[in-house]
Amino acid sequence: MRSIASSLSRSRVPAGPKRRAASYAGPQWHVVAIVFAVAILAQTTLLHFVALRNATPSLVLVAVVWFAIRVDARRAATYGLIAGVCEDVLAAGTGAAWTISTMLTATLTSVLSRGFFADSIPLVSLVTVVATLLRALLFWTVMSIEGYPSGMAGVHFHQALWQSLLDAIVMVAAMLVVRRFESRR
Repeated sequence: MRSIASSLSRSRVPAGPKRRAASYAGPQWHVVAIVFAVAILAQTTLLHFVALRNATPSLVLVAVVWFAIRVDARRAATYGLIAGVCEDVLAAGTGAAWTISTMLTATLTSVLSRGFFADSIPLVSLVTVVATLLRALLFWTVMSIEGYPSGMAGVHFHQALWQSLLDAIVMVAAMLVVRRFESRR
């Protein structure tokens, strides 16, 4: 008569060779780092001169969305966290609002973009608009939790709408430029 312990151990699948992690299929790390460095540098030094209705495009968010639609949620969250921390370091008085909002936006963008191709201009521009609005919502929610008065909500909403349009334009322009250079290869 066999014991329960011995029968349970026999029903297990024998351990085979160790599985390797799936290979990484996203953008190369040095390309991602260069895109982010250029985005954060341009956003903090030049883009305040390019304002439309008091809204400026967020190159950092465009870079985050570009990366998030190409990778899994964990990598997107890590990239969003790094981008948000950098924005919070460079911004005065935001606490952790950029960190939280950018990380959550990157994660949700990655999760929601699993069903389409990352080179579809209409879909990527729509994702960019939604991500911009989501990030603004999360940012101002965190700011209100930190004690920021909510009396300017209408102004911030209109600014977020204009920014989402500008971000989508920047994303489309970037995709077209990349396509142009890739077609020359």
